[in-house]
Amino acid sequence: MTRDEVIQVFRDCGAILDGHFILTSGLHSPTFIQKARVFMHADQTEKLCRALAGKIKDAGLDKIDLVVGPAIGGIIPAYEVSRHLGIPNVWVEREEGKFRLRRFEMAPETRVVIIEDIVTTGLSIRETIMSLEEIGANVLAAACLVDRSAGKANVGTKLIALADYEVPAYKPEDIPAELAAIPAVKPGSRSL
Repeated sequence: MTRDEVIQVFRDCGAILDGHFILTSGLHSPTFIQKARVFMHADQTEKLCRALAGKIKDAGLDKIDLVVGPAIGGIIPAYEVSRHLGIPNVWVEREEGKFRLRRFEMAPETRVVIIEDIVTTGLSIRETIMSLEEIGANVLAAACLVDRSAGKANVGTKLIALADYEVPAYKPEDIPAELAAIPAVKPGSRSL
């Protein structure tokens, strides 16, 4: 899939929202990508994740033991990508504020690819890497459906993005006046 085809899927599903949003990262943006609106359509999710699995294979990552998704946003794409790669998937979830592999076991040196939905700063992937490395996993790469940073985010490993879609994001002290005039909404899930 091309970048434009990926973004069109998000648009067709009503997943690209305009307004004033406080992102999970704490940054403010006039655009929010509400991936849940895509994930509610299994056919569209399958199409995106099949294409992402293809990009992972094209990157030469063919010796993967396990796909890991950070909860909440990475669970659905990790499941669907793992289906197309023909390997199992698990997820990390927050326990006392830190990602942990709570429901599953993982042998040392397990070769892992992390699958995320949207990347803005890369924090969820970095936190997932830390939790997996603590138990001895070998993180080969991370992959996402959309990279909002267009390659600028430090995710702590190689990042494979199905599409780059750079939109402005501002620190709270740098919000432009026209954005500050709109009431802010915080739709992300990290604080749940």
